[in-house]
Amino acid sequence: METTRQHKIARLLQKELAEILQTEGRNFSASGMVTVTSAEVSKDFSFARIYLSIFGVGDKQSVLRELNTHKKELRFRLGQRIKNQLRIVPEIHFMLDETLDYIENIDKLLKQ
Repeated sequence: METTRQHKIARLLQKELAEILQTEGRNFSASGMVTVTSAEVSKDFSFARIYLSIFGVGDKQSVLRELNTHKKELRFRLGQRIKNQLRIVPEIHFMLDETLDYIENIDKLLKQ
């Protein structure tokens, strides 16, 4: 169960990473649209899982791997933005959010 502070920090990370990927996304992924759907932060705020939805690309795992290779640079840019809210910038790990694919699959099955 998340505390209120964890929830606030997760929302902050989600918002800031979304802005970074929106403004400078071409530097980190070659193609497709990347959306930050949610974030989870550990209790000590040292680790964060960032869930992404990736559209317009056949191989989503390759885009995810590419973003994971740029983790250090993304964490640095995140640190520049949230330096007044947090002492330590959490280590980030990107995960693929497959809820939209799951919903699409259920919708397709229901239409059959």
